[in-house]
Amino acid sequence: MARVKNAVWQEKIRDPHIECMSRDEMQAIQSERLQSVVKRVYEHTPFYYNKMKEMGLEPGDIRGIEDIHKLPFTTKEDLRDNYPFGLVAVPQEEIVRVQGTSGTTGKLTLASYSQKDVDVWGECVARALSMAGIDQSDRIHVCYGYGLFTGGLGIDFGARELGAMSIPMSAGNTKRQIMCMEDFGATAFACTPSYALYLAESIREAGLVDKMKIRVGIHGAEPWTEEMRKEIEDILDIDCFDIYGLCEITGPGVAMDCIHHKGLHVFEDHFYPEVLNPKTNEPCADNESGELVFTTLSKEAMPLLRYRTKDITSIQRDVCECGRTLPRIQKFTGRTDDMKVIRGVNVFPTQVEAALLSMGGVAPHYKMIVDRVEGQDVLTVMVEVDEQYFSDEIRKLDELKQRVGKVLKETLGISVKVRLVEPKSIERSEGKAVRVIDNRDL
Repeated sequence: MARVKNAVWQEKIRDPHIECMSRDEMQAIQSERLQSVVKRVYEHTPFYYNKMKEMGLEPGDIRGIEDIHKLPFTTKEDLRDNYPFGLVAVPQEEIVRVQGTSGTTGKLTLASYSQKDVDVWGECVARALSMAGIDQSDRIHVCYGYGLFTGGLGIDFGARELGAMSIPMSAGNTKRQIMCMEDFGATAFACTPSYALYLAESIREAGLVDKMKIRVGIHGAEPWTEEMRKEIEDILDIDCFDIYGLCEITGPGVAMDCIHHKGLHVFEDHFYPEVLNPKTNEPCADNESGELVFTTLSKEAMPLLRYRTKDITSIQRDVCECGRTLPRIQKFTGRTDDMKVIRGVNVFPTQVEAALLSMGGVAPHYKMIVDRVEGQDVLTVMVEVDEQYFSDEIRKLDELKQRVGKVLKETLGISVKVRLVEPKSIERSEGKAVRVIDNRDL
């Protein structure tokens, strides 16, 4: 049964023709668009021309979406190597927008957009927001960052398509955020899930939950668990939705979950998803975890073939209860690059989060610290104690510490050092939360 906390909530399918299209019809659209995008990059992007020549591949060899496996992969390193405009497939005067994310080398991972790309982006975000029941009567408080980061502007573009009011707060100054949420009568808010939880706790502490008109939260940009969703929903008495996107593909609006929360619907008429075994590159079966790979089917300025996202998920292609035939990717268990191998065991931060949220006595704020001591990996998990427990006697805190350690060991399969810390002592993030510090020299 779908969880709908707000009695006036009503799901809306913005484009039933596309979102409920038959598999054969969708594959026909995808095949036509794939052939077009392959021809475009072959003729206008030297990077792909050279890649395809090395493989002995020509555009005519791609006759439909079933041939996508023949195409080369694209990685984030390829984007960095071709920074800033080496992957564009249009004259630079046709680029109307650039968006980017910070890189480890100091250079941005830059994506270029034509006007059509921006229009498609706005339409996809509008489809996504409609899944959360948002329409032109809503007021969306946007506390994603604006600027080169795609989060704030992406939600803004979608709100504009819907005709909804956008409140472009950007990140920071939580007290001001809460004041404006109340004063402006925001009915929805959008930010990272870790910041959403912090906002929710701050609103509760200020005694303002009942004064808020918010009924919907739109959260993405980092992995989060169902337990965290429930925590935010229970504090604010709202419905929370998971939105997914990445700058390289188009920002938020690539996928979104509906009210049934059984996976994120991918707008596959624009973004073709594959889930592959990251070691063999072979396709994973439905419901089998692997790396998510996207091909942009309609982007003009900077189309990408088989872009490796490093996000770990699985895919389902059956019809959803909401009636949409769009495939659904499951909540991410993590990324191939945020997974830590500790004493031979694969550990994701989301596993720690789910374990902590399943038990009482601790707050859903934590940090993982990985050290190497005398050749052995040591994982320490710092976790905040709930206010009501922190003043308890030492014996009870020791019992709580042992219980946390036991739950984490059962979840992760390795022993963990637990450090209980005071409430609010772990730094809160207004953007993407930093959950892991790896001090090993690997």
